[in-house]
Amino acid sequence: MFYKNPKTSSKVLILVFLIFLCVVSGLWKVVSTRKTHEAIISEQCIQCHQKLNPGIYHDWKNSTHANAGVQCYQCHQVPENHLQLAFKEHNKHIQQPISAVVSPKKCANCHPKECAEYSKSKHANTIEIIWKIDTWLQQGMNNEIERVTGCFTCHGTVVELKDGKPVQGTWPNVGVGRKNPDGSLGSCTSCHTRHIFSIKEARKPEACGQCHLGPDHPQLEIYNESKHGTIYHTEGNSWNWKPEDGNWMAGRDFRAPTCAVCHISSVGLFVLKTHDVTERLSWEIQAPLTIHPNEFTPFPAQTDWKHERSKMGMVCLQCHSETWKNNHFSNLDAAIQNYNETYYQPAKTVMDQLYDKGLLSKEIYFDDTLEWEFYELWHHEGRRARMGTAMMAPDYAWWHGFYELKKRFIQLMTQADSLQRNGKNNSFSTIPGKYKNGN
Repeated sequence: MFYKNPKTSSKVLILVFLIFLCVVSGLWKVVSTRKTHEAIISEQCIQCHQKLNPGIYHDWKNSTHANAGVQCYQCHQVPENHLQLAFKEHNKHIQQPISAVVSPKKCANCHPKECAEYSKSKHANTIEIIWKIDTWLQQGMNNEIERVTGCFTCHGTVVELKDGKPVQGTWPNVGVGRKNPDGSLGSCTSCHTRHIFSIKEARKPEACGQCHLGPDHPQLEIYNESKHGTIYHTEGNSWNWKPEDGNWMAGRDFRAPTCAVCHISSVGLFVLKTHDVTERLSWEIQAPLTIHPNEFTPFPAQTDWKHERSKMGMVCLQCHSETWKNNHFSNLDAAIQNYNETYYQPAKTVMDQLYDKGLLSKEIYFDDTLEWEFYELWHHEGRRARMGTAMMAPDYAWWHGFYELKKRFIQLMTQADSLQRNGKNNSFSTIPGKYKNGN
């Protein structure tokens, strides 16, 4: 029989344990050194930008990022395989390569699920969409500065760099569909503004109202008029916008939905949160002819509208009955049918007839008065009627919506009838502010 000396066994165990401690200590020193290296670089950033840009510094200092130890360099660091993105002029301050543009690809290091969802959304892909459908861009009907300060501010630019410095005209920009130099799409700071990156801020309707307002898509104004918006403005300052358990719950934390509640936040265990705002939609109510999202040719959704409506319905059921929810969606469907069949399709038929007869020019859009009338019929009044109904704002559904749509429809049809009888068209050859040679 082999005899084991207890003293020898103990010595072996002690030796193994000491070796283990040495290995762990060595690994910790490597990790600790790396972290210290990042901290040293970030401290250099802070020392300078605290004086030059106190707003940036204090935003970050009060952020969840700062509390979690996420510092400047972790977000602005340039990967070794993308050194062409480095802001060369910044090298005179510190030698580490720094990127001026922080993209969702960098955010994905800590928020992979959110960034993956966002990349599939219409928000992220909006540049592709608008160039497919927007006549203003396609035919150069607005010039560069009108695009940069208008369209691209919300939709996003294609950011260009020269020696790592963003080129004027493509930057500054935080558009939802911004195409970044690293190939990623979007800007998380559209909703979570830098450098505080607040989830509380993103949950409030004003975050969406940066872009979703105005005569063509007045969702913010519609929300403000609705009962939901009334409750928010009356009581919202007392709501719990960032509960400690991370679950933002109806009844406990808020009394009425915001944009984020309906389109992003979770509903208990029934509907998971998502950063793909294409989900939960059953209609494309911004399109000329209202269709289901999977039928939207420029960017067809990979969803089933009935399933997405059931998810949106679960949002409603947090505060409303099944009957209330069903009747609301029935009203929406009826309003959409009314818009499609009573207004849009008859107007579109007449416009097509005028083109076929050569009474309207097919050369460029907006060179005929009737083209402006038809465009605003669906792009302004038609959208307001549908969106006002969807979000339960009666003034936008009727007075700013179907009432003005009705008036526009009569004017268009009257002008079309006169054109067919007299053959005299109100066209014009000069359109100011057209895009020409990059101006």
